[in-house]
Amino acid sequence: MVDASDDDVADALTDLHRLTFFDAAAMPDFELGAWWLAHQCDNAVAFAGVVPSTYARNCGSFSRVGVLQRHRGWGLQLRLMRAVEARGRRMRWNGIVSDTTDNSFSANNFIRAGYRLYEPEAPWARPHTLYWRRSLR
Repeated sequence: MVDASDDDVADALTDLHRLTFFDAAAMPDFELGAWWLAHQCDNAVAFAGVVPSTYARNCGSFSRVGVLQRHRGWGLQLRLMRAVEARGRRMRWNGIVSDTTDNSFSANNFIRAGYRLYEPEAPWARPHTLYWRRSLR
């Protein structure tokens, strides 16, 4: 886990977000929740964040999980997801929720990581969004 209030960490998170999501997703507030960075040598190549969910009771919600394209296929997203889940267990959350839209690679990673599709009581994203949940109990 990293300290997102540190300027260098915040800059790395911002750069990774821009390079992985381009303009398809709003920039998250990196001072909210917990964040992780994965490095190759001295370069940040992947990141993930989690916040307490406002959509599912006693759950965490992924803020983002992003891996630079040239570093995909090494299992970084799965390893970051596992770090988020470990944090959720320490927080005594019941589960972790997330969503994907038009991203089959992430959807397949959620399936590999044991997440299951579910229908939230109040959907929070765009139409055609897939909602994911993994129990931590």
